[in-house]
Amino acid sequence: MELKNKTIEEMEARKAEIAGLLDTDDADLTALEEEVREINSEIEQRKADEAKRVAIRNAVASGAGETVKKIEKTEEKRMTLEELRSSAKYADAYANYIKTENDKECRALLTEIGTNGAGGVPVPTAVDEIVRTAWERDEILSRVRRTYIRGNLKVAFERSADPANVHDEGGNAVPEENLVLGIVEMIPKNIKKYIRISDEAMAMGGEAFLRYIYDELTYRITKKLADLVVADVTTAPATATASAVGVPKVQMAPSLVTIPTAYANLSDEARDPVIVMNRLTYADFIAAQVAGSFATDPFMGLRVIFNDSLPAYAAATAGTGVYAFVGDLNGASVNYPEGDGVVIKMDETSEAEKDLVKVIGRQYAAHAVTAPGRFVNLVKPA
Repeated sequence: MELKNKTIEEMEARKAEIAGLLDTDDADLTALEEEVREINSEIEQRKADEAKRVAIRNAVASGAGETVKKIEKTEEKRMTLEELRSSAKYADAYANYIKTENDKECRALLTEIGTNGAGGVPVPTAVDEIVRTAWERDEILSRVRRTYIRGNLKVAFERSADPANVHDEGGNAVPEENLVLGIVEMIPKNIKKYIRISDEAMAMGGEAFLRYIYDELTYRITKKLADLVVADVTTAPATATASAVGVPKVQMAPSLVTIPTAYANLSDEARDPVIVMNRLTYADFIAAQVAGSFATDPFMGLRVIFNDSLPAYAAATAGTGVYAFVGDLNGASVNYPEGDGVVIKMDETSEAEKDLVKVIGRQYAAHAVTAPGRFVNLVKPA
């Protein structure tokens, strides 16, 4: 007999009967479990229907005469742009956009939330996090000055200036300041890196695919940009010119007094100085510290940042080779005319015969030393 033809009492009796069947050897537990579920569902539905009947009878008895079903209109909550950028479906759409260069799917999702992505398709939140993390983890780029000005950026710096004067009331007029300015022009260039990935990697979707390609490309581009900032410092002229900030040079081998000597040549504006060098050069300073019985810290408590683009002291050119520098990295600048994101392009044709796809990352940036008195280069003695 079907459940709809049974009374509640008969269904409760069947449940009791099922309880007794559970311990038998040939019991089909799956079937018994499903039958109990159906019985419970039927009982609950009948109780709900009876409750509705009681409510209707009460309404009629109180003079309502009829019941009107109240229909509540529910309005679906529209996602914000940030919520959409954090969603899995937008990550999937953006991954497809990277692969095909067709942004139709992304723009359809943006239209759903009331925007059309004017000015470009925004990247998913996960991609922003990758770029930001790369910046924060790089000890050089996290300290430089960052700007987002379109085109070539010109930064004025003070080459020389007369000091202020003390003036007594009624005394002679204060002489006019003799100020000589220089101009650093920051011209952006493309920084590129590409990797090869397999067709299997291309089949990855959404955030997994984006992290796979952005993690590696962003790290490599960030590392290259940090090396370029280091080169800006180490190749700067010792004396300022009309178009370049000067970085003084100190010719000294690694010793207990080398860093203090360089530090003493910094200006008052170098407020957060660090030391940048190769790890092999660091070992030379430690050797000097050991030879001095650890009586003096050769680094004066300053933070040491390692960068392999600098040569080791032993490999530096005698008389001209900069092997380390001391300074405040806020005296260098990086300008991103198109934002600090990494632009990705796919090339599926050039190595198709190998079942490989080229993924090219590009960042458009300019970099330069823009503030005087912030750095001192250490040069290997002749």
